Amino acid sequence: MYAKSERNEREIAPTEESRALPRSDRQHRPPDDDKAVDDSRTDETRANDSRSDCNRPGPLRRHPFVAAAVAILVLLCVAAVVIWWIDARQYEWTDDAFIDARTVTVGAEISGRITDVAVTDNQPVEAGAVLLRIDDSDYQASLKQAEAGVVAGRAEIANVQAQSEAQNAKIDAAEKQVAQAQAALEFARSEDQRNRELLTKGTATQQQAQQAASTLRQDQAALDTANANAEAAKSQIAVLQAQVKSAEARLQQAQATEDQARTTLTRTTITAPVAGHATNITAAKGTYAQPGQVLMMFVPKDVWVKANFKETQLDLMRPGQPVDIVIDAYPEKTFHGHVDSVQAGSGTAFSLLPAENATGNFVKVVQRVPVKIVFDQPPGVYLGPGMSVVPTVKVR
Repeated sequence: MYAKSERNEREIAPTEESRALPRSDRQHRPPDDDKAVDDSRTDETRANDSRSDCNRPGPLRRHPFVAAAVAILVLLCVAAVVIWWIDARQYEWTDDAFIDARTVTVGAEISGRITDVAVTDNQPVEAGAVLLRIDDSDYQASLKQAEAGVVAGRAEIANVQAQSEAQNAKIDAAEKQVAQAQAALEFARSEDQRNRELLTKGTATQQQAQQAASTLRQDQAALDTANANAEAAKSQIAVLQAQVKSAEARLQQAQATEDQARTTLTRTTITAPVAGHATNITAAKGTYAQPGQVLMMFVPKDVWVKANFKETQLDLMRPGQPVDIVIDAYPEKTFHGHVDSVQAGSGTAFSLLPAENATGNFVKVVQRVPVKIVFDQPPGVYLGPGMSVVPTVKVR
């Protein structure tokens, strides 16, 4: 220790001596001496710097508050990442989602010229509102003709029923004639028997006996005729009953024709099936519509979200789970809904050309399964099929 201090003193001493020399002496010193002095100064400076570096405090000691702030910031970042991960595990989301609805194709069911188009493109309409009309003059005439057929059918039935009533009266008269002929026959039979007995006793003439027998035969013939007339009248009832059934059948046919004509007439006016918007209108006043021709599309107000989640996201997804819905058209609003159902199969299974994994080389691809999400409350904004949506489902 003492040797080190002596060495330091020897190193410092020349410098002090050089400082003590007069300026004249320093000016007349040889160049080699100046170089030696400079070297000694450099060595001194390096020694001082080394001693200062050894004695200088570390950055943590020099800036304790900055170090504490950095440490707290790191801890906060770690805590935020952990909290985010724990919270993110409770949700499943996808951007492969869009608004869906059961759009209605409005077409003509009958042929005719369009006389009126009551709506314009994208016009909101209520259920039962008139969309367009087709010329109904021909169908009005068909309805009147069918109504006349119904009236004729009913009149025919009334006529046959009247004939049946008249025939029943004839049957009653024939039965009475039968009864009258039966009574006359019984009297004639009694007269013939009495005249026969009197003839055997000799109290009656042969003429009287023959007259009684003739009367008996006449009354017997009259009874047979009355019975035949009664049977004929009764058989006519069956004919009239058949005519009544035939007339009733024709009446039913006429009524069916009337109903069909009335239904066809109602089809000349096309109305909205449900509340919604009329869009993609191709019908125009004056054009001729054909049965089955599409005249416009109709989008109902009842819409929902069809979200195509990956099959790996469906493990904890169940109907009834709450969903936050963000629609690209309204980024500042968040709508609420719930999971309604999960499709029983992936989307490719129900596509027009489903995948055939049994042919060719197989590459496993994560499939997507459509999930139906319905709104808890009507959105209150315009939504149409195909609009992009980002749903987030709380699965835990």
